[in-house]
Amino acid sequence: MTLILVFDFLLHYSFIKINTHFDLPARLKTFQIRAIDWNRERRWGPSSDFFQQNIEQSIQAKGATVNTENGSTASSHRFSLLVLLCAFIAAGIAFGIRQSFGLFMLPMTLHLGWGRETLSLVFAIQALLNGFAAPFSGAIADKWGTGRTVLTGGFLYACGLLIMSQSTIPATMVLGGGLFIGMGISACGMPILLAAVGKIAPDEKRSQWLGAVTVGATAGQLVIIPAVQWTIAQEGWSATLIILSAFFLLFIPLSACFGIAGRQSIKKKSTQSLKEALAEAQGHRGYVLLTLGFFVCGFQVQFMATHLPAFIEDKGLGSELAASSLGVIAFFNMFGALIAGYLGGKFSKKYLLTSIYLARALTITLFISLPVTEFSVLAFSAIIGFIWLGTVPLTSGLVAQIFGLRYMATLFAIVYLSHQTGNFAGAWVGGIVFDATGSYHLVWWIAVGLGLVAALMHAPINDLPLERLSAAD
Repeated sequence: MTLILVFDFLLHYSFIKINTHFDLPARLKTFQIRAIDWNRERRWGPSSDFFQQNIEQSIQAKGATVNTENGSTASSHRFSLLVLLCAFIAAGIAFGIRQSFGLFMLPMTLHLGWGRETLSLVFAIQALLNGFAAPFSGAIADKWGTGRTVLTGGFLYACGLLIMSQSTIPATMVLGGGLFIGMGISACGMPILLAAVGKIAPDEKRSQWLGAVTVGATAGQLVIIPAVQWTIAQEGWSATLIILSAFFLLFIPLSACFGIAGRQSIKKKSTQSLKEALAEAQGHRGYVLLTLGFFVCGFQVQFMATHLPAFIEDKGLGSELAASSLGVIAFFNMFGALIAGYLGGKFSKKYLLTSIYLARALTITLFISLPVTEFSVLAFSAIIGFIWLGTVPLTSGLVAQIFGLRYMATLFAIVYLSHQTGNFAGAWVGGIVFDATGSYHLVWWIAVGLGLVAALMHAPINDLPLERLSAAD
Protein backbone atom coordinates (compact mmCIF):
# COMPACT_ATOMS: atom_id res chain seq x y z
CA MET A 1 0.00 0.00 0.00
CA THR A 2 2.92 2.36 0.77
CA LEU A 3 4.34 1.77 -2.71
CA ILE A 4 0.96 2.50 -4.30
CA LEU A 5 0.64 5.76 -2.38
CA VAL A 6 4.14 6.81 -3.48
CA PHE A 7 3.18 6.17 -7.12
CA ASP A 8 -0.05 8.07 -6.55
CA PHE A 9 1.87 11.07 -5.22
CA LEU A 10 4.41 11.09 -8.08
CA LEU A 11 1.71 10.79 -10.72
CA HIS A 12 -0.47 13.56 -9.33
CA TYR A 13 2.47 15.85 -8.55
CA SER A 14 3.67 15.53 -12.17
CA PHE A 15 0.11 16.14 -13.35
CA ILE A 16 -0.09 19.40 -11.38
CA LYS A 17 3.32 20.56 -12.63
CA ILE A 18 2.38 19.88 -16.26
CA ASN A 19 -0.75 21.96 -15.80
CA THR A 20 1.25 24.78 -14.18
CA HIS A 21 4.23 25.01 -16.52
CA PHE A 22 2.77 24.04 -19.88
CA ASP A 23 -0.58 25.77 -19.56
CA LEU A 24 -2.38 22.71 -20.90
CA PRO A 25 -5.83 23.54 -19.50
CA ALA A 26 -5.82 27.02 -21.04
CA ARG A 27 -4.97 25.51 -24.40
CA LEU A 28 -7.81 23.08 -24.06
CA LYS A 29 -10.09 26.06 -23.31
CA THR A 30 -12.65 24.02 -21.43
CA PHE A 31 -11.14 21.05 -19.68
CA GLN A 32 -13.71 19.22 -17.60
CA ILE A 33 -12.89 16.40 -15.20
CA ARG A 34 -15.08 14.09 -13.26
CA ALA A 35 -15.09 14.47 -9.49
CA ILE A 36 -14.35 10.96 -8.30
CA ASP A 37 -14.86 9.67 -4.80
CA TRP A 38 -11.36 8.27 -4.50
CA ASN A 39 -12.06 6.39 -1.27
CA ARG A 40 -15.05 4.58 -2.79
CA GLU A 41 -13.98 3.91 -6.40
CA ARG A 42 -10.20 3.70 -6.30
CA ARG A 43 -9.62 2.93 -2.61
CA TRP A 44 -6.30 4.72 -2.43
CA GLY A 45 -7.03 6.34 0.91
CA PRO A 46 -7.96 9.82 2.18
CA SER A 47 -4.76 11.39 0.88
CA SER A 48 -6.09 11.31 -2.68
CA ASP A 49 -8.66 14.00 -1.85
CA PHE A 50 -5.75 16.38 -1.46
CA PHE A 51 -4.45 15.58 -4.94
CA GLN A 52 -7.90 15.90 -6.52
CA GLN A 53 -8.35 19.37 -4.96
CA ASN A 54 -4.94 20.50 -6.22
CA ILE A 55 -5.73 19.32 -9.74
CA GLU A 56 -9.01 21.22 -9.79
CA GLN A 57 -7.40 24.37 -8.31
CA SER A 58 -4.60 24.22 -10.87
CA ILE A 59 -7.09 23.98 -13.74
CA GLN A 60 -9.30 26.75 -12.38
CA ALA A 61 -6.28 29.03 -11.92
CA LYS A 62 -5.67 28.78 -15.65
CA GLY A 63 -9.18 29.87 -16.50
CA ALA A 64 -10.47 26.47 -17.53
CA THR A 65 -13.83 24.99 -16.65
CA VAL A 66 -14.04 22.19 -14.11
CA ASN A 67 -17.22 20.18 -14.34
CA THR A 68 -17.72 17.87 -11.37
CA GLU A 69 -21.01 16.40 -12.52
CA ASN A 70 -21.37 15.58 -16.16
CA GLY A 71 -17.89 14.50 -17.28
CA SER A 72 -15.50 16.10 -19.71
CA THR A 73 -15.41 17.27 -23.29
CA ALA A 74 -13.02 15.67 -25.79
CA SER A 75 -9.41 16.84 -25.63
CA SER A 76 -8.06 19.27 -28.20
CA HIS A 77 -6.10 18.02 -31.17
CA ARG A 78 -2.94 19.56 -29.73
CA PHE A 79 -3.23 17.69 -26.46
CA SER A 80 -4.03 14.47 -28.34
CA LEU A 81 -0.74 14.90 -30.19
CA LEU A 82 1.04 15.30 -26.85
CA VAL A 83 -0.43 12.00 -25.67
CA LEU A 84 0.69 10.42 -28.94
CA LEU A 85 4.21 11.72 -28.37
CA CYS A 86 4.30 10.32 -24.83
CA ALA A 87 3.12 6.92 -26.09
CA PHE A 88 5.78 7.09 -28.82
CA ILE A 89 8.53 7.62 -26.22
CA ALA A 90 7.20 5.05 -23.75
CA ALA A 91 6.93 2.42 -26.49
CA GLY A 92 10.47 3.20 -27.63
CA ILE A 93 11.92 2.65 -24.16
CA ALA A 94 9.93 -0.47 -23.26
CA PHE A 95 10.17 -2.20 -26.62
CA GLY A 96 13.67 -1.04 -27.55
CA ILE A 97 15.15 -2.51 -24.38
CA ARG A 98 13.21 -5.73 -24.77
CA GLN A 99 14.34 -6.19 -28.35
CA SER A 100 17.98 -5.75 -27.30
CA PHE A 101 17.95 -8.87 -25.13
CA GLY A 102 19.18 -10.98 -28.04
CA LEU A 103 22.52 -9.16 -27.79
CA PHE A 104 22.95 -10.49 -24.25
CA MET A 105 22.65 -14.14 -25.34
CA LEU A 106 26.31 -14.86 -26.08
CA PRO A 107 28.08 -12.70 -23.45
CA MET A 108 25.79 -13.88 -20.64
CA THR A 109 25.90 -17.58 -21.53
CA LEU A 110 29.69 -17.50 -21.97
CA HIS A 111 30.28 -15.61 -18.72
CA LEU A 112 27.87 -17.70 -16.66
CA GLY A 113 28.68 -21.02 -18.31
CA TRP A 114 25.08 -21.75 -19.34
CA GLY A 115 23.65 -23.30 -22.50
CA ARG A 116 21.49 -21.13 -24.73
CA GLU A 117 18.40 -23.07 -23.68
CA THR A 118 18.62 -21.58 -20.16
CA LEU A 119 18.54 -17.95 -21.24
CA SER A 120 16.07 -18.77 -23.99
CA LEU A 121 13.76 -20.13 -21.30
CA VAL A 122 14.12 -16.89 -19.30
CA PHE A 123 13.11 -14.79 -22.28
CA ALA A 124 10.34 -17.24 -23.14
CA ILE A 125 8.91 -17.02 -19.60
CA GLN A 126 9.14 -13.24 -19.85
CA ALA A 127 7.11 -13.26 -23.07
CA LEU A 128 4.54 -15.69 -21.67
CA LEU A 129 4.01 -13.77 -18.43
CA ASN A 130 3.76 -10.57 -20.42
CA GLY A 131 0.98 -12.16 -22.42
CA PHE A 132 -0.93 -13.69 -19.51
CA ALA A 133 -0.74 -10.50 -17.47
CA ALA A 134 -1.72 -8.25 -20.41
CA PRO A 135 -5.51 -8.82 -20.17
CA PHE A 136 -5.43 -8.02 -16.46
CA SER A 137 -3.31 -4.92 -17.08
CA GLY A 138 -5.71 -3.90 -19.84
CA ALA A 139 -8.72 -4.31 -17.53
CA ILE A 140 -6.95 -2.28 -14.83
CA ALA A 141 -6.13 0.47 -17.33
CA ASP A 142 -9.74 0.50 -18.63
CA LYS A 143 -11.08 0.85 -15.08
CA TRP A 144 -8.45 2.79 -13.10
CA GLY A 145 -6.50 4.66 -15.74
CA THR A 146 -3.49 4.29 -18.00
CA GLY A 147 -1.26 6.59 -15.94
CA ARG A 148 -0.94 4.42 -12.84
CA THR A 149 -0.78 1.26 -14.92
CA VAL A 150 2.15 2.49 -17.02
CA LEU A 151 4.02 3.87 -14.00
CA THR A 152 3.74 0.59 -12.11
CA GLY A 153 4.84 -1.32 -15.18
CA GLY A 154 7.93 0.85 -15.56
CA PHE A 155 8.86 0.27 -11.91
CA LEU A 156 8.59 -3.52 -12.27
CA TYR A 157 10.57 -3.43 -15.54
CA ALA A 158 13.41 -1.48 -13.89
CA CYS A 159 13.50 -3.86 -10.92
CA GLY A 160 13.71 -6.82 -13.28
CA LEU A 161 16.71 -5.33 -15.09
CA LEU A 162 18.50 -4.72 -11.80
CA ILE A 163 17.86 -8.29 -10.63
CA MET A 164 19.16 -9.65 -13.94
CA SER A 165 22.33 -7.59 -13.62
CA GLN A 166 23.21 -9.29 -10.32
CA SER A 167 22.11 -12.83 -11.23
CA THR A 168 24.56 -15.70 -11.13
CA ILE A 169 22.11 -18.62 -11.02
CA PRO A 170 19.14 -19.45 -13.29
CA ALA A 171 16.57 -18.98 -10.49
CA THR A 172 17.30 -15.27 -9.97
CA MET A 173 17.59 -14.73 -13.72
CA VAL A 174 14.10 -16.18 -14.14
CA LEU A 175 12.84 -13.97 -11.29
CA GLY A 176 14.21 -10.75 -12.78
CA GLY A 177 14.21 -11.37 -16.52
CA GLY A 178 11.15 -13.59 -16.52
CA LEU A 179 8.74 -12.58 -13.76
CA PHE A 180 9.46 -8.89 -13.08
CA ILE A 181 10.11 -7.81 -16.65
CA GLY A 182 7.27 -9.94 -17.99
CA MET A 183 4.80 -8.32 -15.57
CA GLY A 184 6.30 -4.88 -16.17
CA ILE A 185 6.01 -5.02 -19.95
CA SER A 186 2.38 -6.09 -19.67
CA ALA A 187 1.56 -2.88 -17.80
CA CYS A 188 3.57 -0.43 -19.93
CA GLY A 189 3.67 -2.20 -23.28
CA MET A 190 1.90 -2.00 -26.59
CA PRO A 191 -1.69 -3.00 -25.67
CA ILE A 192 -1.93 -0.32 -22.99
CA LEU A 193 -0.25 2.39 -25.07
CA LEU A 194 -2.18 1.60 -28.25
CA ALA A 195 -5.48 1.67 -26.39
CA ALA A 196 -4.61 5.02 -24.79
CA VAL A 197 -3.87 6.54 -28.19
CA GLY A 198 -6.78 4.81 -29.91
CA LYS A 199 -9.25 6.39 -27.51
CA ILE A 200 -8.09 9.97 -28.17
CA ALA A 201 -7.20 9.69 -31.87
CA PRO A 202 -9.49 11.21 -34.53
CA ASP A 203 -11.60 8.47 -36.11
CA GLU A 204 -10.23 9.04 -39.58
CA LYS A 205 -6.60 8.91 -38.38
CA ARG A 206 -6.82 6.17 -35.74
CA SER A 207 -5.07 3.50 -37.78
CA GLN A 208 -2.31 5.93 -38.74
CA TRP A 209 -1.78 7.01 -35.12
CA LEU A 210 -1.60 3.38 -33.99
CA GLY A 211 1.06 2.92 -36.64
CA ALA A 212 2.95 5.91 -35.22
CA VAL A 213 3.06 4.31 -31.75
CA THR A 214 4.43 1.16 -33.36
CA VAL A 215 7.05 3.30 -35.09
CA GLY A 216 8.00 4.60 -31.64
CA ALA A 217 8.63 1.04 -30.51
CA THR A 218 11.03 0.42 -33.37
CA ALA A 219 12.62 3.88 -33.17
CA GLY A 220 13.58 2.94 -29.63
CA GLN A 221 15.00 -0.29 -30.96
CA LEU A 222 17.02 1.64 -33.55
CA VAL A 223 18.54 3.90 -30.88
CA ILE A 224 18.91 1.45 -28.01
CA ILE A 225 20.29 -1.63 -29.79
CA PRO A 226 23.57 -0.06 -31.04
CA ALA A 227 23.97 1.69 -27.69
CA VAL A 228 23.54 -1.63 -25.88
CA GLN A 229 26.00 -3.35 -28.22
CA TRP A 230 28.62 -0.66 -27.55
CA THR A 231 28.01 -0.63 -23.79
CA ILE A 232 28.28 -4.40 -23.49
CA ALA A 233 31.63 -4.28 -25.30
CA GLN A 234 32.91 -1.45 -23.10
CA GLU A 235 31.36 -2.10 -19.68
CA GLY A 236 30.04 -5.66 -19.75
CA TRP A 237 26.51 -7.07 -19.74
CA SER A 238 25.85 -6.48 -16.02
CA ALA A 239 26.63 -2.75 -16.07
CA THR A 240 24.61 -2.38 -19.27
CA LEU A 241 21.49 -3.76 -17.58
CA ILE A 242 21.91 -1.32 -14.68
CA ILE A 243 22.18 1.61 -17.09
CA LEU A 244 19.06 0.49 -18.95
CA SER A 245 17.05 0.41 -15.72
CA ALA A 246 17.62 4.15 -15.26
CA PHE A 247 15.63 4.93 -18.42
CA PHE A 248 12.41 4.17 -16.57
CA LEU A 249 12.70 7.35 -14.51
CA LEU A 250 11.21 8.99 -17.60
CA PHE A 251 8.01 7.06 -17.00
CA ILE A 252 7.05 9.43 -14.17
CA PRO A 253 6.25 12.45 -16.40
CA LEU A 254 5.02 10.20 -19.22
CA SER A 255 2.54 8.52 -16.87
CA ALA A 256 1.33 11.93 -15.72
CA CYS A 257 0.39 12.78 -19.30
CA PHE A 258 -1.56 9.54 -19.64
CA GLY A 259 -3.25 10.35 -16.34
CA ILE A 260 -4.47 13.67 -17.71
CA ALA A 261 -5.80 12.02 -20.85
CA GLY A 262 -7.51 9.32 -18.83
CA ARG A 263 -9.53 11.88 -16.88
CA GLN A 264 -11.17 13.16 -20.03
CA SER A 265 -14.27 11.17 -20.86
CA ILE A 266 -14.91 10.04 -24.42
CA LYS A 267 -17.66 11.53 -26.54
CA LYS A 268 -19.97 8.55 -26.30
CA LYS A 269 -20.07 6.46 -23.18
CA SER A 270 -20.82 2.77 -23.46
CA THR A 271 -23.22 1.10 -21.08
CA GLN A 272 -21.72 -2.30 -21.88
CA SER A 273 -19.99 -4.08 -18.99
CA LEU A 274 -16.60 -5.76 -19.27
CA LYS A 275 -18.22 -9.18 -18.82
CA GLU A 276 -20.60 -8.48 -21.70
CA ALA A 277 -17.75 -7.25 -23.90
CA LEU A 278 -15.72 -10.42 -23.25
CA ALA A 279 -18.71 -12.66 -24.02
CA GLU A 280 -19.39 -10.72 -27.22
CA ALA A 281 -15.77 -11.08 -28.39
CA GLN A 282 -15.65 -14.77 -27.52
CA GLY A 283 -18.64 -15.43 -29.74
CA HIS A 284 -17.19 -13.52 -32.70
CA ARG A 285 -15.48 -15.88 -35.17
CA GLY A 286 -13.31 -13.11 -36.58
CA TYR A 287 -11.96 -12.26 -33.13
CA VAL A 288 -10.98 -15.90 -32.58
CA LEU A 289 -9.19 -16.05 -35.94
CA LEU A 290 -7.44 -12.75 -35.27
CA THR A 291 -6.25 -14.07 -31.91
CA LEU A 292 -4.94 -17.32 -33.38
CA GLY A 293 -3.22 -15.51 -36.23
CA PHE A 294 -1.37 -13.16 -33.90
CA PHE A 295 0.34 -16.21 -32.34
CA VAL A 296 2.27 -16.57 -35.59
CA CYS A 297 3.45 -12.97 -35.50
CA GLY A 298 4.75 -13.50 -31.97
CA PHE A 299 6.55 -16.73 -32.87
CA GLN A 300 8.28 -15.27 -35.91
CA VAL A 301 9.29 -11.95 -34.36
CA GLN A 302 10.59 -13.34 -31.07
CA PHE A 303 12.49 -16.18 -32.70
CA MET A 304 14.32 -13.73 -34.93
CA ALA A 305 14.82 -11.09 -32.23
CA THR A 306 16.29 -13.65 -29.83
CA HIS A 307 18.23 -15.95 -32.16
CA LEU A 308 19.02 -14.00 -35.35
CA PRO A 309 22.15 -12.34 -33.84
CA ALA A 310 23.48 -15.72 -32.69
CA PHE A 311 22.55 -17.29 -36.06
CA ILE A 312 24.59 -14.63 -37.87
CA GLU A 313 27.58 -15.04 -35.56
CA ASP A 314 27.43 -18.83 -35.98
CA LYS A 315 27.87 -18.25 -39.71
CA GLY A 316 31.15 -16.48 -38.93
CA LEU A 317 29.92 -13.00 -39.89
CA GLY A 318 30.75 -11.30 -36.57
CA SER A 319 28.93 -9.58 -33.73
CA GLU A 320 28.88 -6.18 -35.45
CA LEU A 321 26.82 -7.49 -38.36
CA ALA A 322 24.58 -9.32 -35.87
CA ALA A 323 23.83 -6.06 -34.08
CA SER A 324 23.53 -4.19 -37.37
CA SER A 325 20.89 -6.65 -38.59
CA LEU A 326 18.61 -5.73 -35.69
CA GLY A 327 19.28 -2.06 -36.34
CA VAL A 328 18.35 -2.46 -40.02
CA ILE A 329 15.17 -4.27 -39.03
CA ALA A 330 14.26 -1.41 -36.70
CA PHE A 331 15.06 1.26 -39.29
CA PHE A 332 12.92 -0.24 -42.04
CA ASN A 333 10.15 -1.12 -39.63
CA MET A 334 9.76 2.57 -38.84
CA PHE A 335 8.59 3.08 -42.41
CA GLY A 336 6.75 -0.22 -42.68
CA ALA A 337 4.66 0.25 -39.54
CA LEU A 338 3.75 3.83 -40.45
CA ILE A 339 2.78 2.85 -43.98
CA ALA A 340 0.80 -0.14 -42.68
CA GLY A 341 -1.11 2.18 -40.35
CA TYR A 342 -1.79 4.60 -43.19
CA LEU A 343 -2.94 1.84 -45.53
CA GLY A 344 -5.12 0.44 -42.76
CA GLY A 345 -7.16 3.63 -42.89
CA LYS A 346 -7.63 3.29 -46.65
CA PHE A 347 -7.94 -0.43 -47.36
CA SER A 348 -9.17 -3.63 -45.72
CA LYS A 349 -7.02 -4.40 -42.69
CA LYS A 350 -7.61 -8.15 -42.89
CA TYR A 351 -6.30 -8.36 -46.45
CA LEU A 352 -3.28 -6.26 -45.55
CA LEU A 353 -2.55 -8.71 -42.72
CA THR A 354 -2.89 -11.63 -45.12
CA SER A 355 -0.36 -9.99 -47.43
CA ILE A 356 2.12 -9.38 -44.60
CA TYR A 357 2.11 -13.01 -43.44
CA LEU A 358 2.55 -14.25 -47.02
CA ALA A 359 5.44 -11.84 -47.53
CA ARG A 360 7.13 -13.04 -44.33
CA ALA A 361 6.90 -16.68 -45.41
CA LEU A 362 8.39 -15.89 -48.82
CA THR A 363 11.20 -13.73 -47.38
CA ILE A 364 12.28 -16.34 -44.83
CA THR A 365 12.20 -19.06 -47.48
CA LEU A 366 14.55 -17.11 -49.73
CA PHE A 367 16.89 -16.21 -46.87
CA ILE A 368 17.46 -19.77 -45.66
CA SER A 369 17.56 -21.22 -49.19
CA LEU A 370 20.39 -18.97 -50.38
CA PRO A 371 23.96 -18.71 -49.04
CA VAL A 372 24.14 -16.55 -45.90
CA THR A 373 26.42 -13.59 -46.68
CA GLU A 374 26.74 -10.05 -45.40
CA PHE A 375 24.62 -8.84 -48.30
CA SER A 376 21.90 -11.45 -47.80
CA VAL A 377 21.73 -10.68 -44.07
CA LEU A 378 21.28 -6.96 -44.67
CA ALA A 379 18.79 -7.51 -47.50
CA PHE A 380 16.79 -9.94 -45.38
CA SER A 381 16.84 -7.54 -42.42
CA ALA A 382 15.59 -4.68 -44.59
CA ILE A 383 12.71 -6.67 -46.12
CA ILE A 384 11.64 -8.42 -42.93
CA GLY A 385 11.98 -5.12 -41.09
CA PHE A 386 9.53 -3.44 -43.45
CA ILE A 387 6.90 -6.04 -42.50
CA TRP A 388 8.16 -6.57 -38.94
CA LEU A 389 5.46 -4.91 -36.85
CA GLY A 390 3.04 -3.71 -39.48
CA THR A 391 0.70 -6.32 -38.03
CA VAL A 392 0.32 -4.34 -34.78
CA PRO A 393 -1.59 -1.22 -35.96
CA LEU A 394 -3.67 -3.39 -38.30
CA THR A 395 -4.57 -5.97 -35.64
CA SER A 396 -5.29 -3.43 -32.90
CA GLY A 397 -7.17 -1.32 -35.44
CA LEU A 398 -9.35 -4.28 -36.35
CA VAL A 399 -10.25 -4.80 -32.68
CA ALA A 400 -11.30 -1.15 -32.36
CA GLN A 401 -13.12 -1.24 -35.70
CA ILE A 402 -15.18 -4.31 -34.83
CA PHE A 403 -15.83 -3.83 -31.09
CA GLY A 404 -15.39 -0.10 -30.42
CA LEU A 405 -13.06 1.76 -28.07
CA ARG A 406 -14.52 1.27 -24.58
CA TYR A 407 -12.72 -1.98 -23.80
CA MET A 408 -10.05 -1.81 -26.46
CA ALA A 409 -7.21 -2.25 -23.94
CA THR A 410 -8.69 -5.45 -22.56
CA LEU A 411 -9.80 -6.98 -25.86
CA PHE A 412 -6.54 -6.24 -27.67
CA ALA A 413 -4.59 -7.48 -24.64
CA ILE A 414 -6.28 -10.87 -25.02
CA VAL A 415 -5.24 -10.97 -28.67
CA TYR A 416 -1.79 -9.91 -27.48
CA LEU A 417 -1.74 -12.88 -25.10
CA SER A 418 -1.78 -15.13 -28.14
CA HIS A 419 1.09 -13.07 -29.60
CA GLN A 420 3.12 -13.52 -26.43
CA THR A 421 2.39 -17.23 -26.35
CA GLY A 422 3.95 -17.25 -29.80
CA ASN A 423 6.87 -15.25 -28.36
CA PHE A 424 7.34 -17.93 -25.72
CA ALA A 425 7.34 -20.68 -28.32
CA GLY A 426 9.65 -18.83 -30.71
CA ALA A 427 12.28 -17.99 -28.09
CA TRP A 428 12.27 -21.35 -26.31
CA VAL A 429 11.87 -23.66 -29.30
CA GLY A 430 14.75 -21.88 -31.00
CA GLY A 431 17.03 -22.64 -28.05
CA ILE A 432 15.86 -26.24 -27.70
CA VAL A 433 16.29 -27.03 -31.38
CA PHE A 434 19.74 -25.43 -31.51
CA ASP A 435 21.02 -27.26 -28.43
CA ALA A 436 19.66 -30.55 -29.82
CA THR A 437 20.80 -30.20 -33.44
CA GLY A 438 23.38 -27.41 -33.48
CA SER A 439 21.30 -25.54 -36.06
CA TYR A 440 18.24 -23.27 -36.39
CA HIS A 441 17.28 -24.75 -39.76
CA LEU A 442 14.16 -26.58 -38.57
CA VAL A 443 12.82 -23.53 -36.71
CA TRP A 444 13.15 -21.34 -39.81
CA TRP A 445 10.91 -23.75 -41.74
CA ILE A 446 8.41 -23.84 -38.89
CA ALA A 447 8.20 -20.05 -39.15
CA VAL A 448 7.51 -20.34 -42.88
CA GLY A 449 4.71 -22.86 -42.38
CA LEU A 450 3.08 -20.79 -39.66
CA GLY A 451 3.16 -17.72 -41.91
CA LEU A 452 1.15 -19.53 -44.56
CA VAL A 453 -1.39 -20.71 -41.97
CA ALA A 454 -1.79 -17.17 -40.60
CA ALA A 455 -2.44 -15.79 -44.07
CA LEU A 456 -5.28 -18.28 -44.54
CA MET A 457 -6.75 -17.39 -41.12
CA HIS A 458 -7.06 -13.65 -41.73
CA ALA A 459 -8.73 -13.70 -45.14
CA PRO A 460 -12.21 -14.88 -43.94
CA ILE A 461 -12.46 -12.51 -40.93
CA ASN A 462 -15.70 -10.52 -40.77
CA ASP A 463 -14.36 -7.02 -40.12
CA LEU A 464 -17.68 -5.12 -40.14
CA PRO A 465 -18.47 -3.08 -36.98
CA LEU A 466 -20.96 -4.76 -34.67
CA GLU A 467 -24.60 -3.77 -34.96
CA ARG A 468 -24.63 -2.11 -31.53
CA LEU A 469 -21.97 0.37 -32.73
CA SER A 470 -24.06 1.27 -35.79
CA ALA A 471 -27.12 1.68 -33.58
CA ALA A 472 -25.18 3.97 -31.23
CA ASP A 473 -24.12 6.13 -34.17
